[in-house]
Amino acid sequence: MVESWIFDDGTAAEPAETALQRLRERIAAGRLESWLTSSTGRSLGVISNTERAMVLLLDGDDDPGEHAVDPGATGRDGGYILANGQHDEYPNYDTIHLAQALRIVSHILTTGTPPADAPWAVDR
Repeated sequence: MVESWIFDDGTAAEPAETALQRLRERIAAGRLESWLTSSTGRSLGVISNTERAMVLLLDGDDDPGEHAVDPGATGRDGGYILANGQHDEYPNYDTIHLAQALRIVSHILTTGTPPADAPWAVDR
């Protein structure tokens, strides 16, 4: 079975190019937290500060999941505003440049897995 994805507002996330355009539009409009749910129950989260993003992949509601990392990054950045209004700050190691985040999201939407060349941390 091919996995399909929808945004948290019920909008289809296919094809991947359309989903990426929607993510860009949401970020530009200040909606910095986006979640997609797959037909298999997995969740894909993108939380941005417009320059970097945390990309999370969860197998279910109680799963601590896994996320993209930037092994060479140092410091911390803020500006990650969640849908509930909470302002977060993350270590740059746990976030990646937005262009890289969109590439990873596209690969996950297309293949179901992160690209093999993307550094990844498993939090389980």
